[in-house]
Amino acid sequence: MTTYYDVPADLLITGLTEQMSSYDKIIAPEWASQVKTGTHRERPPVQDDWWHTRAASILRKVAIKGPIGANRISQEFGGVKNRGVKKNKAVSGSRNVSRKILQQLADSGLIENSMNSAGTVNHGRVVSSVGQALLDEVAHSVRSAAEQKYPGLERY
Repeated sequence: MTTYYDVPADLLITGLTEQMSSYDKIIAPEWASQVKTGTHRERPPVQDDWWHTRAASILRKVAIKGPIGANRISQEFGGVKNRGVKKNKAVSGSRNVSRKILQQLADSGLIENSMNSAGTVNHGRVVSSVGQALLDEVAHSVRSAAEQKYPGLERY
């Protein structure tokens, strides 16, 4: 069976975006059309479904890097801020967008909170069994398109 590690991220996220639109708890808030995704951006996103695309990308990042929290997710979506004459500086993305999407994914049952039994480190969100099944199902469905786009992929 194909897993989400076996297919490229661009095809997996595109397939997940289509699946995310069917979840009724993953919806863009009314302020999402005017908000920037970080202080390093000049304008809001121009895509209509950018919220579902970001949710699909966050689900993939939680599956690969989990347990992970909202602060680290926002750092993953950060970038370089142009500060004029001064040197450029790395900044995080919007924590509010990351936190709201993580909450919506948790309400949908795709991710869950992880508490380490030792109680020391690695608190955060991990992918649930429902989210794992969704990721693997989408990865299996886009496998043929991935093999056509990247010819060397069929060896894996």
